Amino acid sequence: MSDAPLWQPSPERIERAQLTRFMQAVSGVLAPTLHDWDELWRWSVQHPEHFWPALWKFCAVKSSRRWDVVLSRPEAMPGAQWFSGARLNFAENLLHFDDEQPALVWRGEDGRRRVHTYAQLHREVARLAGALRALGVGPGDRVAGFLPNCPEAVIAMLAAASLGATWSSCSPDFGIQGVLDRFGQIRPKVLFTTDGYRYNGKRIDSIERIRGVLEQLDGVERVVLVPFLDPHADASSLPHALRWDDFLSAETTLEFAQLPFDHPLYILYSSGTTGVPKCIVHGAGGTLLQHLKEHRLHTD
Repeated sequence: MSDAPLWQPSPERIERAQLTRFMQAVSGVLAPTLHDWDELWRWSVQHPEHFWPALWKFCAVKSSRRWDVVLSRPEAMPGAQWFSGARLNFAENLLHFDDEQPALVWRGEDGRRRVHTYAQLHREVARLAGALRALGVGPGDRVAGFLPNCPEAVIAMLAAASLGATWSSCSPDFGIQGVLDRFGQIRPKVLFTTDGYRYNGKRIDSIERIRGVLEQLDGVERVVLVPFLDPHADASSLPHALRWDDFLSAETTLEFAQLPFDHPLYILYSSGTTGVPKCIVHGAGGTLLQHLKEHRLHTD
């Protein structure tokens, strides 16, 4: 059996890759002279206090305040603290563009296709953020989604993040207890849901399950229903509920709360195979830098 690679990029593609440009930017300046991927990797793990600020600069992370210290207590796990003093907003960095480039392309199981440009996405996030702000949503609040993969899930996450609220979600195929095991721990102030979803050619209703969840879930002040199966889905059977279009504000100015690097962005969950699922909090700055590293350097 041959150990030759199945594919490798051409010299031209390597030359113009963002990873190559990053290596050239740091080599001999912020790092020793780097000749290949192995040397870059070795430097990144041996000197993370140099690698991550270099990535921040290369990717032009938008922040209102620069850090005071890159890394405190590096030996602590948990307990290490990154980029102390920095202030930024995750959503502001994702909404860096406000033009006609495609930002989201969605295709449903039934063949439907929707495209949001960055400008359209910016406006939708602004309108939703305005509605959430009017409810008093801000840092410390949780906003949750019981949603399929759809543009509204991304818009709701960005709107919550723009205000400093923490986003959490779970799949719409979960049963009532599965949702309560997760959202019952975080008590979201706002809950986004759909009337249903499609799977393997079947239309599956979500209204009955979300009604059962809301009967036992404390703290929800507003339910926002995204019509997914039926464009005329009725929200009146759910408590504190409005349809998506009725909830959106007319506001189109988007303001971004400037928050610490480790401000909680997401709450995800362990599998629940050994008891109730455990909440796993992901910080805004760390999530942003990981995304930038993976998308810019790893996948060009």
